[in-house]
Amino acid sequence: MKQVRLRKGKEESLKRFHPWVFSGAIASIDEGITEGEVVRVVTNSGDFIAVGHYQEGSIAVRVLSFSDVQIDDEFWHSRLSSALKMRQAIGIADNPNNNTYRLVHGEGDNLPGLIIDVYDKTAVMQAHSIGMHLCRKEIARALKDVMESRISHIYYKSETTLPFMTADDMNGFLVGGSDDNIATENGLKFRVDWLKGQKTGFFVDQRENRSLLEHYARGKRVLNMFCYTGGFSFYAMRGGAELVHSVDSSAKAIELTKQNVELNFPNDPRHEAFCEDAFKFLENISLTSHLSPLTSYNLIILDPPAFAKHRGALHNALKGYTRLNQKAFEKIEKGGILFTFSCSQVVTKDHFRNAVFTAAALAKRKVRILHQLHQPADHPINIYHPEGEYLKGLVLYVE
Repeated sequence: MKQVRLRKGKEESLKRFHPWVFSGAIASIDEGITEGEVVRVVTNSGDFIAVGHYQEGSIAVRVLSFSDVQIDDEFWHSRLSSALKMRQAIGIADNPNNNTYRLVHGEGDNLPGLIIDVYDKTAVMQAHSIGMHLCRKEIARALKDVMESRISHIYYKSETTLPFMTADDMNGFLVGGSDDNIATENGLKFRVDWLKGQKTGFFVDQRENRSLLEHYARGKRVLNMFCYTGGFSFYAMRGGAELVHSVDSSAKAIELTKQNVELNFPNDPRHEAFCEDAFKFLENISLTSHLSPLTSYNLIILDPPAFAKHRGALHNALKGYTRLNQKAFEKIEKGGILFTFSCSQVVTKDHFRNAVFTAAALAKRKVRILHQLHQPADHPINIYHPEGEYLKGLVLYVE
């Protein structure tokens, strides 16, 4: 196994079990190392410290183990078994009312660069590193063995997460093959677009927050912005909402939202979907022809895509969050409830709160925090990798 040697003193973060080696910490690498190769990381004096996948870029090594082990079938089996046991311990796996959950969450499950979501009998695997891409077949074999009868199909979906790769097999079934794309979350059905949809086809990370929204929905007039496939919308309908309007700029997302609502509430007149830009829709609420002048919303969900993919975009992202939330504060009815989120990893909880608080002040609304939200337990955060905490949310009462 080839080696990556660190600069003197640069092993300290690894001694604290942080799973990344940055390129600036490297003194030298052995000749012939290729991207995705498994390498040993050693200190400047040659002492072993970690094993991981090498990749060109800012994060040069993603650590797989801090023990000097072989990355073989037994390794993948052990890590996947550990991930499943954790989901069983928290009651999310083997739940007859819910067959949708995240089985592997990258660094949170000590498998950096790998995501696996389970949708009924299909597991969707996604690589975020070249190393995981090269190991996809070995991982799939171990996954089928660990999951036994829980899954029959494994779909690989990495075309968008590894766009610089030119391999022909970035998307497709590694095991089995199925057109049945209906899964169940807390008793509600939805279609999963693992072929062309965002992430692995559904936003599994909002499951518990959708359940919370359901408890606030009775009698409410609900606006679900950036609805994607309508998750918050059909939870609101089950919660007894008076009406639910779903908005997204993607026509495909709106079509999936309509299908998902129809799966659970066929021919229900309470729901309507609009393919429109979110900011434009909020701006024109009182002017749009599809709403009565007397109609207003007293429950609004803001769940936008990540406004910042990297630190260089942070400033503009915070301005975007402020502008979006200000508009919602201006439009929501007195006594209304706002669910607002950020899934941008580089936006901290403090960043997001300050943006939302600034928005409330600009809108001149009195606001109280009811809940502070985050990603669910099947998206665990490695205690040594705080960067894994990416989803932030607030539930606010607006006077």
